Amino acid sequence: MLAAFTTAGGVEVGEVPEPVPGQGQVLVAPLSAGICGSDLHLVDALAGLGDQAPRIVLGHEFCAEILETGPGAAGRFAPGTRVVSVPHVLGAAGPVDLGLSPELPGGFAQRAVMQESLLLRVPDGLPDDHAALTEPLAVAVHAVRAARPAPGDAALVIGCGPIGLAVIAALKADGHGPVVAADFSPARRALAERLGADVVLDPATSSPYEKWADLGVVERPPSPLLADDVPAGNVVAFECVGAPGLIQQIIEGVPRHSRIVVVGVGIAPDTITPVSAILKEVSLTFVFAYRQAEFAHALDLLASGRVEAESFVTGAVGLDGVAKAFADLHSPDEHVKIIVRPR
Repeated sequence: MLAAFTTAGGVEVGEVPEPVPGQGQVLVAPLSAGICGSDLHLVDALAGLGDQAPRIVLGHEFCAEILETGPGAAGRFAPGTRVVSVPHVLGAAGPVDLGLSPELPGGFAQRAVMQESLLLRVPDGLPDDHAALTEPLAVAVHAVRAARPAPGDAALVIGCGPIGLAVIAALKADGHGPVVAADFSPARRALAERLGADVVLDPATSSPYEKWADLGVVERPPSPLLADDVPAGNVVAFECVGAPGLIQQIIEGVPRHSRIVVVGVGIAPDTITPVSAILKEVSLTFVFAYRQAEFAHALDLLASGRVEAESFVTGAVGLDGVAKAFADLHSPDEHVKIIVRPR
């Protein structure tokens, strides 16, 4: 079968072995699969390994169609049913990543295998491309829940790439706000506003840390002076970039007793000054992926129209267009999410 896979030179399309469903698994045909920022990082990292780079069929954000049931599967879904899933299957040695591991192909392939017990049926009326957004939106749902926003809390989203935009959408879908969004890209700022951000800023010209009073944020006193009956800070901030130095910048910029959630995947080493956070009693939470219930909630948000999926999908390609799509996504002003349609 044809698939797009990693090589020492980037991404290529060619023949790969057909996947065979194992115990409790199903064979599927991917219909739509999103290109994630982690896919870009992985391709760049593997390029440095030369001939030692493993071949990985990418694509962990997908919507697929059931083809047939494998051994031990219960047959919960008839052939032709559209499904989404957290990108894992249960192998003999434990969970195996789909789209991020050389063991099994991800969604950038004509066929793949998935764990039947993890599948969710895609509701009728939800387009394939939009259903494929379930996975990245679930990341945002998990980040928002980790922040524990209360009614009236102000939210600050630093970085309006796909995950930052998804955080904005998840916040607004669940009725949280006001939301301040900051990004250098005019195109991404426009999308942030379209998705419901109440204040949208260009950090090159306006500091996102100077709008608290306008948003009803009251600076609380230091911890020793905070009475028991006075609520703590009412700001939640989301770091959605992963650039070194940004966590410290947010610590210095938010009011006392704020909650900071780090969603951006920082690859390079970073440094913070703990006393800056200690004196403000700032809480710092790092999040990874999502829970299964949050994945299901993300699908419901898309199916119900509470998240405007159309804003995220800015391009679509077949397998033969994957390499160019990866190149295009390195320019933040052109695209948010490019969908791969393997058929």
